[in-house]
Amino acid sequence: MNRTRVIFIVIIVAALALVGVAALLRTLNSQAGGPLVAEQRGPIQVRVLTALPVYDWVSQAARQFNAEQHTLDGNVIQVEIIAMDGLSALGKFDRDEFGALPADVDLQNLSDQQKAALARFPTAWIPDSRYLPELANVAYKERLGRDIFLTDGEYRARPIALSLFAWGLYQSRADALKAKVGDIDWQVIHDAAINPGGWPALGGKPDWGFFKLVVPNPRKNVGGLAAMVAAAGEYYGKTSIGTAEVTDPAFQRWLGELMGSTTDLGGGSAYTAEDFALFGYSAGDGGQLLEADLLKNMEGIQTRWGEALEIFYPTYVTWFDFPFTIWMGPETSAVEKNAALAFQSYLLSPEVQAQAVGAGLRPVNAAVSVDQPNSPFTRWASQGVAPIVSRTDAMRSPDRDVLLALLRWFDLNVGR
Repeated sequence: MNRTRVIFIVIIVAALALVGVAALLRTLNSQAGGPLVAEQRGPIQVRVLTALPVYDWVSQAARQFNAEQHTLDGNVIQVEIIAMDGLSALGKFDRDEFGALPADVDLQNLSDQQKAALARFPTAWIPDSRYLPELANVAYKERLGRDIFLTDGEYRARPIALSLFAWGLYQSRADALKAKVGDIDWQVIHDAAINPGGWPALGGKPDWGFFKLVVPNPRKNVGGLAAMVAAAGEYYGKTSIGTAEVTDPAFQRWLGELMGSTTDLGGGSAYTAEDFALFGYSAGDGGQLLEADLLKNMEGIQTRWGEALEIFYPTYVTWFDFPFTIWMGPETSAVEKNAALAFQSYLLSPEVQAQAVGAGLRPVNAAVSVDQPNSPFTRWASQGVAPIVSRTDAMRSPDRDVLLALLRWFDLNVGR
């Protein structure tokens, strides 16, 4: 056998060995529950659960993104936006309603039911605040033994916009209260709510009746819980609230008096600022709502009811940061995760961040300012809207026990 033939045979044997090793590694990876990997053909589908306050802005951005035909590895990315309140999404994750795969699943032998569930599995989640995916992550880590939402690295949760809770009162009501009692805060609102003399005793007109508070329904909008946490922060004079504080009988009595002045909160809408625009004074005299929702409805309120809201910022500020959070389990492919990253980058671009400002949101891109011509922050500056708000006294995120305690209290005392 000549030398050339020997070399040829050696090359053939080596190639066969490499093929065999690759096949063995694929088998071991499957048995170890590695990521779901398949050659991508056709559009890459990215499904994003999105909190209600940013839904309109993110949906508009997704329509632009899809129309521009962005691609990854030669495949077009198609983004689908699914509106879902943060608490509703957290509940679905907690109950595993999206159908996460078991930790020991064989990815190469999924049932038809599992495959059907994966076809609609969310690629990413934009909740109201970062504490929501952190709570979901705790539940999944106990169940699966791994993190499914990350706080560092390339796929970490990243805020895409900011907003905070502010007081919004009809101008006439705000003028009366300021003249009578001074600056607006939770204690002033509480005292106004329980005043037996109603608006005449508060410096207002008799036909205004009694003071009516507006806060979102906490069972329909995570903002309702945020408002109660902010009230607790001011009641105790601190930024961190635990279960001992929210279950204290004196605080619960005070909170009950406060929430007792709300208008039909048990059956109220999730979109409380919209109710201001639609129903005017019958919806309420004022309340603490998300600044973005207030700004989005300011023009409609002024047009329909002849006076705008005046905005006040509380001492203890509750911020929402709307983090873009990518699911890191094997239910979505690496290609889908990277496509989600591409859409995240698009949302953070200066052009799209400027659109966020137009929607009443505060940008996270430092190159974009709220002081743009015709932005709601500029237009409504005379009504108290501030371009910069101190975060010194920002309320810390509540834990699961605090949320459950407040929801239980609400169900027993207000939501029935």
